[in-house]
Amino acid sequence: MKAIIYCRVSTTKETQETSLARQEEELIRLSASYGFDVVSVIKEQASGYDLEREGILELLELIKDRSIGALLIQDETRLGRGNAKVALLHCILKENVKLYSIAHNGELQLSESDSMVLQIVSMVEEYQRKIHNIKIKRGMQRAIERGYKPERNLKNHGSQSGRDRKEIPIEEVVKLRSNGLTFSEIAATLRGFGFDVSKATVNRRYLEYIESRES
Repeated sequence: MKAIIYCRVSTTKETQETSLARQEEELIRLSASYGFDVVSVIKEQASGYDLEREGILELLELIKDRSIGALLIQDETRLGRGNAKVALLHCILKENVKLYSIAHNGELQLSESDSMVLQIVSMVEEYQRKIHNIKIKRGMQRAIERGYKPERNLKNHGSQSGRDRKEIPIEEVVKLRSNGLTFSEIAATLRGFGFDVSKATVNRRYLEYIESRES
């Protein structure tokens, strides 16, 4: 199994640098005892309350690789403190990455309170997804009720969505806007048909179109 080692200390003092080296040594031994293939060792000196850390951002990017199966840490506080710790635990576990710690001499066992908070966070996230899907469905239904024909107007448009500048069917945006839809509803409708666009993007492109027509 491929694994990542993450070490953190809170300050740049010399004693902390020694602690950082010790964490790495102990985690390498722990990984060897499980036969893990360590693909990256991340070390940083930063506050655990801070989410804007180069090391943790690199970690979150690396675990998107489905081949990464384990993350080794000294203990859960090395990931973060307070709310930052809970947020990071949620992000890591959501990627189906197993946590191993020196403190537990194996797979990390979350405290009852942390487990309960993570369950609540997962439930809230699931309901957010449901609300998002309902908004998309509502926007599509409202557009269709006002005479919008997606099967005719959006045919083959989505094939260009991979470009650096996002391609959107601006003529259809104008039609939907003239039918009284908000930019948020227009964006939700387009996302329902495969266009990865935000309300801000739709708003900006609409204004660009109007300005070009007026010039």
